[in-house]
Amino acid sequence: MSADEILEALDPEQREVATALHGPVCVLAGAGTGKTRAITHRIAYGVRVGAFNPQSVLAVTFTARAAGEMRQRLRSLGADGVQARTFHAAALRQLGYFWPQVVGGQMPQLVDQKASLVGRAARAVGLSPDRLTVRDLASEIEWAKVSLVAADDYARLIETKARTAPAGIEPLHVADVMRAYEEAKTDAVVLDFEDILLLVADIIGRHDEVGEQIRRQYRHFVVDEYQDVSPLQQYVLDQWLGGRRELCVVGDPAQTIYSFAGASPAHLLGFTRRYEDATVVRLVRDYRSTPQVVNLANGLMAHRGASSSGVELVSQRSSGPAVGFHTYPDDAAEAAAVADRVEALISGGVAAREIAVLYRTNSQSEEIEDALASRGVGYLVRGGQRFFAREEVRKAMVLLRGAAVAVSADPLGARVRETLMDAGWSQEPPAARGAVRERWDALQALVELADDFDLDAVTASGKPATMRGLVEHLAERAVAQHAPSVDGVTLTTIHAAKGLEWEAVFLVGMSEGLLPISMAETDESVEEERRLLYVGITRAREHLHVSFARSRKEAGRATRKRTRFLEKWWPDASMPHQRRPARAAIQDLDADEARLFEALKAWRLDVAQSTSKPAFTVLVDTSLAAISRTRPRSLGELAQVHGVGASKLDRYGADILGIVAAH
Repeated sequence: MSADEILEALDPEQREVATALHGPVCVLAGAGTGKTRAITHRIAYGVRVGAFNPQSVLAVTFTARAAGEMRQRLRSLGADGVQARTFHAAALRQLGYFWPQVVGGQMPQLVDQKASLVGRAARAVGLSPDRLTVRDLASEIEWAKVSLVAADDYARLIETKARTAPAGIEPLHVADVMRAYEEAKTDAVVLDFEDILLLVADIIGRHDEVGEQIRRQYRHFVVDEYQDVSPLQQYVLDQWLGGRRELCVVGDPAQTIYSFAGASPAHLLGFTRRYEDATVVRLVRDYRSTPQVVNLANGLMAHRGASSSGVELVSQRSSGPAVGFHTYPDDAAEAAAVADRVEALISGGVAAREIAVLYRTNSQSEEIEDALASRGVGYLVRGGQRFFAREEVRKAMVLLRGAAVAVSADPLGARVRETLMDAGWSQEPPAARGAVRERWDALQALVELADDFDLDAVTASGKPATMRGLVEHLAERAVAQHAPSVDGVTLTTIHAAKGLEWEAVFLVGMSEGLLPISMAETDESVEEERRLLYVGITRAREHLHVSFARSRKEAGRATRKRTRFLEKWWPDASMPHQRRPARAAIQDLDADEARLFEALKAWRLDVAQSTSKPAFTVLVDTSLAAISRTRPRSLGELAQVHGVGASKLDRYGADILGIVAAH
């Protein structure tokens, strides 16, 4: 491609990014605005006009998938030779090259998992942690290292940051574990992933010849997802730059959702204070989502703190279906309704791989998995395990099978609770956050499932359920949830969905305590939960449904409330089943809509007479009025109309779309 052809493929703001080739550049890029396109074309344009030597450019991003996509795009634009890597991959390459020169000998082995070393360190300081506590301690050590928090400063700093120490351990004891962990690594002659960045920065800072060699190699830097840079990554970037100014950063403060892992938007928000003459470009044209989705995202983020400077998106797509807001009596009803809508979308022509169900925590997937599996809809759990594949659930089922052998007159619920105590269940949830709480949530789900199974048995037969019957029921559920993953619906957390997009997105469990999650107790953490919801909303291209359940289980107390973040847009949740009267819905139609409504009524009458059925069994008036008002242009849009299920879509969809098109 010629330089002009590279620019012709861009909109005005993207072109402004591509032609800003020198000096510090800050690109504030909203969701779906083509940021990767803008920065890859910038690099390719710089190479084409001779401003960049391809080998002198280092583009840094956060995932191997994103780095691979960037390399592929650069090759297609004729910019071969540009390095596109993650922070860790780039630093590891440099560390491996310079280690023999400045340290000598072979570089220590890299450990993929910290668990064994963290466990050894915890026991060395007098703790007796279980597996999940070790995992939470490992996460805390990672946070401290990427945040440049030393063990001696840990207890004081987490207090100022209002951060809770993991697994209920005293902060001073966590600091002891941090010191013992570093000693354990030294004894084992190994490095962890955070050491890669720390050592590269240290070598560059202490050995001038290393810094000079790296800076001769890389003269231009591009950093994607800059809102997620940690203090450690910024420190490494500063060492690479060595005071130079050839830096282009791209990010969106509204998508900062990894603060718990050390990410900080402060570097992006403070970029123009650090570089007062920086070129700032805002990408606001959203090519991904319909105006309905974009309007909700913009409205959500209109409530921003004074320090935020994100962008207000402008949809470039034609109008689509309205965002759906749904309230259900319990989790099972919510899952069933979501599965029904998924089935209708698939029947309407939306590929299963273009549909996602997003939730706040992995433990929310069980009901959705069960509902999809019961309908034969394939799904893929991304970034987490299927409920019955979780280690604590597998252990619990082994214990329950053992308990089923014994004869006991105790009620089923009491026996299950007693049995699951050996798997880590307790009467009260743990105060600790992280994996410890996730384990309890999974076991608590089994306890509630047992209660429901017992209640169903009493209702059906008048006799209480047996432990053997429960075990058989659990085995059947586990088998039923092994649905095919090929072309399946994606089930994942909102965190794991970042960077992805789908034609249809279902955001489930949108209630207080889940979003914002109950552990978000500070204003800062609540705002991060708001940003998390923003990320979830902006994953949807056309269809977006948001829902919550008033109770965890059927006939339970309706104590849940919808999330505060969507209160402004949510219809009256106190009357989830109440719909507008048919007469009012029809009277609200304008002249054109009324003519389409009459045409649809005439068609319905013909169908009813030809099949010898009452007209309302074809479609009710409110459905015809909704079709007249929304004028669906595809089977997928038609499937969103209440009353148009999968069977009616198959039977009447083409005829209805033909009538709409004619009007």
